[in-house]
Amino acid sequence: MILSIESSCDDSSIAVMEIKNKKLLFHKKISQEIEHAKYGGVVPELASRLHAEALPKILEETKEFFPKLKAIAVTSAPGLSVTLQEGVMMAKSLSIALNLPIIAVNHLIGHIYSLFIEKEEIKPIMVLLISGGHTKILNFNGIDNICEIATTLDDSFGESFDKCAKMLGLNYPGGPEIEKLAKKGENKISLPLPLKNSPDIKFSYSGLKNAVRLVIEEKRYKKEDIAASFQEKAIEHLVFMSKRAIKKYKPQKFAIVGGASANKRVREEFEKLAKKFDFNLFYPDFKYTSDNAAMIARAGIELYEKNKFTDFKNLTVMPKVEFRKC
Repeated sequence: MILSIESSCDDSSIAVMEIKNKKLLFHKKISQEIEHAKYGGVVPELASRLHAEALPKILEETKEFFPKLKAIAVTSAPGLSVTLQEGVMMAKSLSIALNLPIIAVNHLIGHIYSLFIEKEEIKPIMVLLISGGHTKILNFNGIDNICEIATTLDDSFGESFDKCAKMLGLNYPGGPEIEKLAKKGENKISLPLPLKNSPDIKFSYSGLKNAVRLVIEEKRYKKEDIAASFQEKAIEHLVFMSKRAIKKYKPQKFAIVGGASANKRVREEFEKLAKKFDFNLFYPDFKYTSDNAAMIARAGIELYEKNKFTDFKNLTVMPKVEFRKC
């Protein structure tokens, strides 16, 4: 078995997965959303302290699996340095105590493997990763063969939802709040489509976010209509750029992963795209869309089977990582 630890942002999570059949034997996550909501976003130092409290409590529940563990997988990048460090320190402690190797896992690759929890890999597949920190289109052909087609120039898809929610006086996290409010409103406000005239495959949400700010300052529109109009334009931008990538690379399989992949309007619009361009569309189960240790365990197994362990002394955290360009 592999024990995995996830602490890249504000979710403390540990999982245990069987190596041979990819069966998830244990999985628990403690969210910090309530604690951070009063500040309107994640406070890194607070998140770190909460991880220091929560991770040992979860670990206590996994002791029965210790004798059968073959490795410890841990998220080492990307994320908040102070929170990643909590998971890495625990992984190092377990490595010493149980005499086990460590597998450092890229959190973004973990999100890809959220598609394959208790399943075999699907490859090749084009992946749209949308979360609070990232918006990327990746070509996936195995854990050691991933390249980046597109990324955001500024804000991520999820980040723009959080910031617009904050401007509207909604609770954190903003994504679900915007989605819920948008159901009550109408897409009736004219907002710009980012990078509409650019020939490149790139994302940008700062301009759209600023346009929403100006609309809010006008005080002429209902909050629900602002939410609905923003959400539709944000998703239209996702579809617009994804369509370009699909036309260029012609994938037979396409997946959407990351916390924002839980948005039902996103799924509805990409289902239309899948019918138009005749590709198979995949998502993780809803419970695995946000940060979790199950996806880290699944990626960890893939690395374990390829003997890709991380040297104890060289294991460090990295706030940012880059993929090679396609």
